[in-house]
Amino acid sequence: MISAVFLDRDGVINAKAPEGDYVVRWEDFHILPGVLEGLRLLTDSGVPVIVVTNQRCVAKGLLTTAELEGMHQRMREFVTQGGAKIDAVYYCPHEMRECCGCRKPAPGMFVDAARDYGIDLPTSWMIGDSDIDVEAGKNAGCKTARLLTKSESGAAGPKTEPDIVAFSLLDAVNQILRVKVEAYPREYTIKANLEQPVSMVSGQPKKPGGL
Repeated sequence: MISAVFLDRDGVINAKAPEGDYVVRWEDFHILPGVLEGLRLLTDSGVPVIVVTNQRCVAKGLLTTAELEGMHQRMREFVTQGGAKIDAVYYCPHEMRECCGCRKPAPGMFVDAARDYGIDLPTSWMIGDSDIDVEAGKNAGCKTARLLTKSESGAAGPKTEPDIVAFSLLDAVNQILRVKVEAYPREYTIKANLEQPVSMVSGQPKKPGGL
């Protein structure tokens, strides 16, 4: 089995929409600073990247599943053009009140990805920007990384207890790779610059490498 890195989408890969709004057009999909660099480090290190995202905007009728998958395809193409890779995108299209097993913090999307890709969840990581993301990662048995927002950086921090906290995807990736290098120094050749600061599936299944 292989280890992977799971990512939330909004707030981790792209900028979040204002409170109460949703990113429903590619024109409003703005990649955050350091994302391509972080994804390149994972790609160069042979680490599969799986996006797991709640998208209740589908249930609200703001866009169709086809439109959402089209936006995810453009995201993946943009990342590929930047020299990195997103192996698959899993999303929950349901409303909060619906009793589904895929909406985070439920672990359904993680379980589906583990089955589809042969992923070992206990040695994998979840990177998110909310307590719900951390809770979902823990429910799936993964290690967790929590990205802090500007408002949280000077406060007490997240209510949950992630394994690491970071200020960007790039920061989190560097910390995760450092943990792996320190734990298994003979097994991993990491091309990362470690001097840096410390369910439905959209995409075709493919057996990627591992940590």
